[in-house]
Amino acid sequence: MKFDLTEALKKYFGFDAFKGDQEAIIANLLEGNDTFVLMPTGGGKSLCYQLPSLLMEGTAIVVSPLIALMKNQVDVINGYSEDDSVAHYLNSSLNRAAINRVESDVKSGKTKLLYVAPESLNKEDNLPFFQSFKISFIAVDEAHCISEWGHDFRPEYRNIKPTLEKIAAARNVRHIPVIALTATATDKVRIDIKTNLGMPDAKEFKSSFNRPNLYYEVRQKVSDEDTDSQIIKFIKSHEGKSGIIYCLSRKKVEELAKKLTLNGFRAAPYHAGLDNEVRAKTQDDFLKENIDIIVATIAFGMGIDKPDVRFVIHYDIPKSLEGYYQETGRAGRDGGEGICLAFYSPKDLKKLSKFMDTKSEMEKEIGRQLLDETKAYAETSVCRRKVLLNYFGETYTQDNCGNCDNCKRPKKFIEATDALECVLSAIKALKGQYEQNYVVDFVRGRATDHIVRDGNDKLPEFGNGKEINNDIASIWNPVIRQGMIAGYIRKDIEHYGLLKITSSGKEWLKEPRPFSVVPDREFVDSDDGGEGGTSALDLPLYQQLKGLRHDVAKKHNIPPYVIFQDISLTQMATTFPQTMEELQQIQGVGQGKARKFGKPFIEFIKKYCEENDIERSDIMRVITLPNKSKRKLKIIEMIDRRIPLDDIAETQGLDFDELLDDMESIVNSGTKVNIDYYVTDEDVIDQDEMQDILDYFRHSDTDDIDTAIDTVDIYDDDEGLTAEEKARLVLIKFLSDAGN
Repeated sequence: MKFDLTEALKKYFGFDAFKGDQEAIIANLLEGNDTFVLMPTGGGKSLCYQLPSLLMEGTAIVVSPLIALMKNQVDVINGYSEDDSVAHYLNSSLNRAAINRVESDVKSGKTKLLYVAPESLNKEDNLPFFQSFKISFIAVDEAHCISEWGHDFRPEYRNIKPTLEKIAAARNVRHIPVIALTATATDKVRIDIKTNLGMPDAKEFKSSFNRPNLYYEVRQKVSDEDTDSQIIKFIKSHEGKSGIIYCLSRKKVEELAKKLTLNGFRAAPYHAGLDNEVRAKTQDDFLKENIDIIVATIAFGMGIDKPDVRFVIHYDIPKSLEGYYQETGRAGRDGGEGICLAFYSPKDLKKLSKFMDTKSEMEKEIGRQLLDETKAYAETSVCRRKVLLNYFGETYTQDNCGNCDNCKRPKKFIEATDALECVLSAIKALKGQYEQNYVVDFVRGRATDHIVRDGNDKLPEFGNGKEINNDIASIWNPVIRQGMIAGYIRKDIEHYGLLKITSSGKEWLKEPRPFSVVPDREFVDSDDGGEGGTSALDLPLYQQLKGLRHDVAKKHNIPPYVIFQDISLTQMATTFPQTMEELQQIQGVGQGKARKFGKPFIEFIKKYCEENDIERSDIMRVITLPNKSKRKLKIIEMIDRRIPLDDIAETQGLDFDELLDDMESIVNSGTKVNIDYYVTDEDVIDQDEMQDILDYFRHSDTDDIDTAIDTVDIYDDDEGLTAEEKARLVLIKFLSDAGN
């Protein structure tokens, strides 16, 4: 049967046009073909199975890993229809009466979409039910869960294929079409998904990873206090908008959520240490706009299908670009504004690295390589969109995307043709067997133990970059990273990040062409709040429509965006529809929605146009948490009493790194602390080494800890302080002595 898919899209969902490959994907599934979809977060995966389910005979089964995601999706799809039986979910959260209603609606043919957990699908007791009705197709969402190589492996996903075979056999059906969907999948995972679902010949659809509406910015993390203040300032400039803030630790999640609440924001914490009931209520409150901001660990987000998240903030840099991309992808899923703001400090990477200490050597090495990619992204001055897409194997041809901090405030390029030649010659001489840091040491002529042990200090290319005269000592990493973007160098992540020269790189060596790079960024705090642009609309009307939407949603006990999405309200506040026919011309408003929810909106807009009312928002002041100030006062007092720092950390319930964080904050605020009693103890730190570090900070133009460790050659003590801890302690002493 042939369908006018654009007409169906408008009828059921109120949209005028498909995004990307959506139409081709739906057409392929309607023809009964197996389909594999790799589509980034926010690309519109759900529509790829929701629309065909409404058009095809029978009921589509959607296998989903999270109960929260099922409830959310069912609310959304039923919101588009005048019948609340169109979509159901079946999982362990339902009582017997609810299960009976679901089964009755499915068998009667009312239900077109049935969401199930893999455990529910595979449960032997449920098999007779799944064999009792016609299944139009099976959609396997978050399909990477099927693979042991995926980032969220779920063993029950492996049993989907045997269950489908039992269902098909009972109904005497040769084949039930399968559509597998995921936002992140390497080639290995992709093959594993298709093999395990028995769909080796499935047609593949891979969408671009580019999200043009997302604005990317990275800011330097100076201190927790400064970061807190910047976040509060940012949220004030985006008041009333939905956002997610990701933190590394549960402690920080609780602390920041409390601070935001004290400052008048509707915020709540979310992490795995909270009771299930608390987390479920927090998530529901976020969806229904009873709260605007979630402060969370990475435990939050995968189950949230909320299209109007306007900002995602990373308080700490994530452990991988995959994680960063997935988390930032939760912003602006409706195509509207989406601001992605990350705070970066090298010590964040050190903390993440420490978390891997209990893992195997191979896992640790791969983890380090992923952290190196994150570090490269944070520190680069190149277009962030270009760097991200390059990481996922996609080429972004524009030099300036106009929607990231680096493109809005571009740095000047510097000549690097000779430097690239040195690097490519080095990688070639080393036969592609070494990682980036090794190559940098090699071109700089640093005879490290590793290089000498391998005998590579005898190669003629060793130290071939010594004579290059440039104003920055850190040119080599930008040359390598930007050489990768240009296609001359390839990094083999799955094999310890070894650098390889590509065929294009070999051609360039034969005929060198001018090559320039942008030096890595020196972080400067931004005053513009990361604004990605403003919308041309009647803002007071927009805000009042949001309030009306909230009231209507509360009446129906569903999330507000189920009524109308932000982008629909934006158009209403721009074109002022005052009849049901005009309302249906608004994006996201189909016949069902207009009839079900439209009347109060067109009446409100008509009255507003007659009265032309205007409102102003109040300015808030920043309130700080008193408990942190008390802790810092206690730390100062204990240092004055010359109590060993290890004991101070223990009595205050802090890790040693967290104590150093507080001490850095204390001295950076201008308070003097005398830790000579601790750092002048020979058992704590060798005094010659301490003097070397002190001399370095005294004459260096940077307080970067990594640079200090590298320059002074600071090493970890076997049973004492790490190199980082020694450098940070001496820096604290220096800052206090010299500046306070």
